[in-house]
Amino acid sequence: MAFVQNTTTEFGPIARLRALVAQASANWEMSREYKRTYAQLSRLTNRELADIGVRRCDIADIARKHVNHCH
Repeated sequence: MAFVQNTTTEFGPIARLRALVAQASANWEMSREYKRTYAQLSRLTNRELADIGVRRCDIADIARKHVNHCH
């Protein structure tokens, strides 16, 4: 069994700035994925949605769950 210790953990303003940029980037990507999923489902007709067992009022919840599951 191997033991690895990370001794390169950064603290301070530069590390916080990097973390902030990384979080903003992740949030941006999640927002794009939500909008893409929402748009794709919204383009389906009511009949097509019914065929896959989705109601139009559920599209936002489905898109949100998709994004949270992927990330």
